[in-house]
Amino acid sequence: MRIVKKAEIEEALKSADVFSAIKNAFIQFSAGDVTTPPVGYLSFPEANGDLHIKYGHTKGDEVFVIKLSTGFYDNPSKGLPSSNGLMMILSATTGEPLALLEDGGILTDIRTAVAGALASDLLKPNSSPRVGVIGTGIQARLQVKYLSKLLPEATYSVWGRDKDKTATYIADMAKSGLYVEIMPSPEDLCRSADIIISTTPSTSPIIKAEWIKAGTHITAVGADAPGKQELDDGIFEKAAFTLFDSKEQCLHHGEASHSPVEFKKRNSAELGTVFKEPDIFTRKKSDITIADLTGIAAQDTAIAKAVWSRLAS
Repeated sequence: MRIVKKAEIEEALKSADVFSAIKNAFIQFSAGDVTTPPVGYLSFPEANGDLHIKYGHTKGDEVFVIKLSTGFYDNPSKGLPSSNGLMMILSATTGEPLALLEDGGILTDIRTAVAGALASDLLKPNSSPRVGVIGTGIQARLQVKYLSKLLPEATYSVWGRDKDKTATYIADMAKSGLYVEIMPSPEDLCRSADIIISTTPSTSPIIKAEWIKAGTHITAVGADAPGKQELDDGIFEKAAFTLFDSKEQCLHHGEASHSPVEFKKRNSAELGTVFKEPDIFTRKKSDITIADLTGIAAQDTAIAKAVWSRLAS
């Protein structure tokens, strides 16, 4: 079994087409071509942390992937990253372990950001939107990084609870060539944004329904486990359309799990389905839309395969 270190993974990612890999993974998932057992989950409330175990196999693939991903949200105060993890690639014909990707969680972080960027681009209200980001952590950085590749004309603002962390975020983004404006409150951010991206591990709503103006799109990536919630329940009642990565998973532990709305085909669909059948939803100027993303094993399989193909070439 080959053990691949983080630096080698980062080098492979430079030439990997992660957008196509993740988009195709969603299409295959929604078509029923991906086997994805229930997510394994462990909570560590005393450490403000959690563990996700995701694994899956895409029909016809020669390999399958098992992923362990941790989020310990007090780690930055200890000088450590909040996310970590690893992925294992195994043969789907012999069961032989082929590679251990010691990625430190970056593959999970990137596949999450790419999915968010794809969803935001798909349901964008216009080609040069004002994007508001809730949170200042890893996803707050990566969502902007990858969305800016798809929407180069977008402008960005941010709100974070901690002023020092927000200032650091602004400085870090500027170093990468992205100017982000600080907003004084989440309400100000929401009222001024065309696209809102929520990226926190909050367990109580940060974004209120009355702040959301007509024509807004929201991509919510923070609620990926039971008990997490960033969106006020009432936002779903105002939404014309909701996009899920996995409808079953989102209704179990995503933002939608807190909603009283009964999601039907006319007002919701999976991301992979809309990629394949874009006429399912046509945005009207006043429509409010939501992308509820909890992260699925098909994404992990796709990004691990993308890296493995570069390493094996």
